[in-house]
Amino acid sequence: MELGDGGPAAGPGTAALGRGGFEVLQHTASSLLSSYGWYILLAAVAIYLLIQKVSQSLAARPSSRPGAADAVVEPDVVVRRQEALAAARLRMQEELNAQAERYKEKQRQLEEEKRRQKIAMWESMQEGKSYKGNLKLNQQEVESGASTSSAVPKSKPNKKPLRGGGYNPLSGEGGGTCSWRPGRRGPSAGG
Repeated sequence: MELGDGGPAAGPGTAALGRGGFEVLQHTASSLLSSYGWYILLAAVAIYLLIQKVSQSLAARPSSRPGAADAVVEPDVVVRRQEALAAARLRMQEELNAQAERYKEKQRQLEEEKRRQKIAMWESMQEGKSYKGNLKLNQQEVESGASTSSAVPKSKPNKKPLRGGGYNPLSGEGGGTCSWRPGRRGPSAGG
């Protein structure tokens, strides 16, 4: 008798084997679910969410084929964009040049003021006057002329120090059990 014969002996044996195999499969699946059911469920949910996220990112990203049709842009749009860019660059360069000119003018004025002060100091020295006092007066005049704040100088109130004069936290004195001392200089002792 051959295996491919399909006679009456082959039919009932395979049906019993199929029913037994199904029971074994059912038993294996139920024991697997009872032991690792929550893990399998969480893994399935994670895989589902991952698939959803990937599909959304692929849908949001433009593919290369439709983008190729958008790549053909009309030349007049490109020309207008380049002209606008050149105009913006020119405006920014003009603003920068104006700022540089203002800065140079301010520097020239400062140099002129310093030169005047030096001349005044030299003249006061030639006359035999104290040039330092004259210089301080000139600086006060420049500061008062430059500032538009109140002309009345504010007097400083007498402040008393927060701690007594004898306390110095860096001296290592004054109580406390923790005092820092620097380590020895030189090579370390040992082997």
